[in-house]
Amino acid sequence: MPTYGLCNCAAPLLNLCFLRPIFGGLLNSYLIMKEKKTETKKPPVLFHETQKTIAQIKNQLEGDFLTYWISDNGSLVQEDVIVLYRLLRNRVKSPTLYLFIKSDGGSGKGALRIIHLLRHYYKQIYALVPLDCASAATMLALGADKIMMGPLAYLSAIDTSITHELSPIDQKYYDKVSVSQNELDRVIRLWDNKKQDSDANPYAQLYNYIHPLVFGAVDRASLLSIKLTTEILSYHMDDEERAIQISNHLNAEYPSHSYPITIREAQRIGLNVAELDSSLNDLLLELNDIYSEMAQRAHTDYNEFNYHDNEILKVLELQGEQIFYQKEKDWFYRNEEHRYVPMHDESSWRRVEVAGNQIRIKKFYIM
Repeated sequence: MPTYGLCNCAAPLLNLCFLRPIFGGLLNSYLIMKEKKTETKKPPVLFHETQKTIAQIKNQLEGDFLTYWISDNGSLVQEDVIVLYRLLRNRVKSPTLYLFIKSDGGSGKGALRIIHLLRHYYKQIYALVPLDCASAATMLALGADKIMMGPLAYLSAIDTSITHELSPIDQKYYDKVSVSQNELDRVIRLWDNKKQDSDANPYAQLYNYIHPLVFGAVDRASLLSIKLTTEILSYHMDDEERAIQISNHLNAEYPSHSYPITIREAQRIGLNVAELDSSLNDLLLELNDIYSEMAQRAHTDYNEFNYHDNEILKVLELQGEQIFYQKEKDWFYRNEEHRYVPMHDESSWRRVEVAGNQIRIKKFYIM
């Protein structure tokens, strides 16, 4: 293995198991610094473009407009509520909010906390859904008084899959495998349908592949999804029985977590949904295109083992202010573990500040 000018005595030490993580990390840091002469790719921050489109959108609405946009590589998490609080504080101008949601999901607990915050400021909330609004993002949309969906829009089931410390290990990629309640229920149901009198209890066999504690954790996660969804619906739905019925349906009645619930299906299960006005839908898609350009992949390869990731994952925006979350970290491939390991992580939230026609990006941190 080449040492690129490192002291000759360092190379033999790398072969010692107990020193390898230390010196391996130092060597990779050295190699990254050496290769960083390569210009780092930086995604564009298109504040003026997004603000122009947001102004056009607001002209069609009677209330505040808020973007909550998450790329396919990002996730709805609980810390987002703190950023939303900072964004909304002292900026609420109407009792009505139009919330543009685009996300593949994330934390259901995060969805509940966001709805709780928004309900603190707004009496009426409309969810604007032109595209994907899945999983925990569906939970978030359920907190709106009405969900307005475009022809490309879909919600999804809310059943939960978890990756537990005792989850099975994928033998190809050496990662823990996520397990869902739906999958476990289907295995048991298949056994019930095809069992013979001589067949033993299926759990004895299943426990050879999935730890009993994983079964318990998955069941708890499923009950949590139902509880969270019921609570979110209660912010605008007085009929508790109906809220529980909708929550159970979304948790258990779909053969796939990613099953696309279009406007027709959403109406069938009792959700208050309506079609988006075509001109408003077009403007939201235009805004999504700009955010997608901001969130383009921004990987800079230093060599075959090291790269830098500078991707924008989330954009939260009102008229006059934009906040986004950007990854900024190095990755190096650790052969012993068959995986990439992060280094020099400076990922953070960033606020766009305007000075005349110029924009400045300022980092800010939350705990």
